[in-house]
Amino acid sequence: ADTGRTTVEAAEIGSGDKVLDVACGTGNATIPAAQTAAEVTGLDLTPRLLEQGRAAAAEAGVESGWGEGDPGRLPFEDESFDVVISVFGCMFAPDHRAAAAELARVLKPGGRLAVAAWTPEGTIGKFFTMMAGHMPPPPEGFQPPILWGTEDHARELFEGTGVELDFERANVQFEADSPEEFLAEYERKLPPIVAARAALEPEGKWEALRADLLELYKSENFAEDGS
Repeated sequence: ADTGRTTVEAAEIGSGDKVLDVACGTGNATIPAAQTAAEVTGLDLTPRLLEQGRAAAAEAGVESGWGEGDPGRLPFEDESFDVVISVFGCMFAPDHRAAAAELARVLKPGGRLAVAAWTPEGTIGKFFTMMAGHMPPPPEGFQPPILWGTEDHARELFEGTGVELDFERANVQFEADSPEEFLAEYERKLPPIVAARAALEPEGKWEALRADLLELYKSENFAEDGS
């Protein structure tokens, strides 16, 4: 949620802007954007997340549009939006180049684009790398999502689109009572871990990944009181 607000501020979204939030999930950026009095549309592949986003927007007392769609094939005309944002969203599209091209295509000349993506060096990047070491090989041509968090890859993706890139690194602080509770929450709710457990547990391989993940979160934890 914090990153959604940060991205809205970075894109300088304000009253009268026509905004598209790509792969919006439950609206962690859509809703803060709408709170600026901008005209905002949230787009996602998952109907259930869109339902939750609509409910959250209603609770927040803001109006925004919500639609189902693919980041690699945005259902909008060229140059439709003043601002396009994506918070840990478009980075998960299978075809990175197609997603980048679509973000640029629907942006008006002189518009603003703001993308938040995890980096390989951060805890989330280490998480994905660790997961890959325990899971079956990905399909041919697979592009790891965390490549979006590398400057060289991002420059390559937007080459020829007319988008001028600037980069800023930031940190997200996650909080839990303990590393064990943090992992337990992920086991209940984080889709990659839920899927990994379902695939590995019948083969007796889940506990090895779980132990590695717990060690990762312990090693990355900077809270002196153990929380």
